[in-house]
Amino acid sequence: MQTTKKERFIGLIDEHKKIIYKIVNSYCANPADRKDLEQEIIIQLWDAFDQYNPEFKYSTWMYRIALNTAISYYRKEKKWHTKTDSFDNATIFHLRTEETEHREQMNKKVEMLQHFIQSLNELNKALMLLYLEEKSHSEIAEILGISKTNVATKIGRIKLKLKNEFLKNLNYETE
Repeated sequence: MQTTKKERFIGLIDEHKKIIYKIVNSYCANPADRKDLEQEIIIQLWDAFDQYNPEFKYSTWMYRIALNTAISYYRKEKKWHTKTDSFDNATIFHLRTEETEHREQMNKKVEMLQHFIQSLNELNKALMLLYLEEKSHSEIAEILGISKTNVATKIGRIKLKLKNEFLKNLNYETE
């Protein structure tokens, strides 16, 4: 039995849906924006599906299209989007234990890391996303269309910048 183009596409999207979720969550803080970006990425993937070159891994091709779509979306949204204070879901009353304090400190560090990554430009953000995915420098270079040497240089600079930002914030908190 032969599968249709639509069935193959849906199967590949389902198989690699985590790529879309990671990119959408990295580029959009607002749940409604995430849904919009998710739809836009799927539309772009469908539009480009006939041009997919099977010489490359599907995940590499998908990363490339999804990241380019996210970067374009981010640039477009950044122009008119006004930032509003969001109410976090923290409760007013909670019991403090060593475990909750440790968890809160870890969550705070993760939030700081996410904040720093969000402050990076679109290319560097994509680089860090792929780096945190433990993609090789060769894969990152292939996905982003830059040289392997450039990937290594940029990651080194970003890591140094993030380290300095972490130290600055941690020193600020202890003063």
